[in-house]
Amino acid sequence: MDRRDFLKKSASGLAAAAIAPSLISCNGLSAKDKKNMKPELKISFQEGTAPGDNLAERFDFMEAHGVTGFEPGGGELAARVPELKSLLSGRNIEVTAICAGFQGFILAEEPETKALFDRTMREIIVAAGELGSCGVIMVPAFNGQKPCKPHTQETRDYLVEELAKLGEFALQHGTTVILEPLNRREAFYLRQVADAAAICRDTQCAGVKCMGDFWHMSEETSDYGAFYSAGEYLQHVHMASRGNRIMPGEDGALDDYRDGFRALQQLGYTGYVSFECGSRGDKTETVPAALELLRHQWEEA
Repeated sequence: MDRRDFLKKSASGLAAAAIAPSLISCNGLSAKDKKNMKPELKISFQEGTAPGDNLAERFDFMEAHGVTGFEPGGGELAARVPELKSLLSGRNIEVTAICAGFQGFILAEEPETKALFDRTMREIIVAAGELGSCGVIMVPAFNGQKPCKPHTQETRDYLVEELAKLGEFALQHGTTVILEPLNRREAFYLRQVADAAAICRDTQCAGVKCMGDFWHMSEETSDYGAFYSAGEYLQHVHMASRGNRIMPGEDGALDDYRDGFRALQQLGYTGYVSFECGSRGDKTETVPAALELLRHQWEEA
C-alpha cells in the first residue's frame, strides 16, 4: 500500500468511527441524543407488592402513588385475561412483563418436560399478547431442574435455536420472550446480563429480549456495565433491596441504584422498573418510602 492509499483508507476509517455512535440506537435515537436526555422513571409492581386485600385495592394504591405498570404472574394467565382487562379498564395502569408461570424448562433433557414447557410457555405468550404485555420472563434452567442439558457450546447453540422459534411465535402475538439472568445460587447457567444479551443477538430475532435484576446483579462487577451491555436488547428491569430482597430502602445504605439508573438513562431506556420483593415492615409505609427513594436517586443519577 502506498502513502496515498494509506491516507485514503485512514480517512474512510475515521469517517466510519465518527458515525458509529449514531448506529447504536434505540427508538430512533443516537447514542449522543440518549446521553443528553433523561427518560421518565416508569415503575411497575408485581401482584403482591402494593398493600390491599384484593387486586382492585392494590390498583387503587398504585394509582394514588403514580405507579403505572403491573407485572402479573404467568400461572393460569389465559383464564385471567378477562378479569385483568376488566380491573384495568379506565385506569392509568398497563400490563408490563409477565413473570414466568410456565411448567417444565427449555433445557430439559427429558422430551416430555421440554414438551410441557413448549405448550405452557406458548399459552402464556398468547395471553401476554392479549394483555398488551412487553414480554414473558423466562430462565433457561434453575439449579434444581434436572436432568438438564450440560453447560456446553452445543447446549448454547440449541438454546439459541429454540429461543429463535419461541421469539418468532411471540412476535406473531405482539410480544416477546425476556431472558432473565439470576445469581449462581439459583441458576448457574445464565448469570450475567451481557451473556443474556449475546444470546439475544445470536438468535437474530426481534422477539427475544433480556432484562436485568438489581438483586440478582450481585454477580456483576458494575450495575452500569451490566445494563449498558444489554443495549437494544434490554426490555425489563427488576428491583429489590440489595441485601435481603425486601423493599428498596429497607437495607439502608446498601440500596443505592444510581449507577444502574445512570446507564438506563444513557440508553434511553423507556421500559419499566418493576418491584420483585417483599417487605419486613408495614407496606403502607415501606412502599411509599421505596418509591420516594427511587425517584430521588433517579434524579440524582
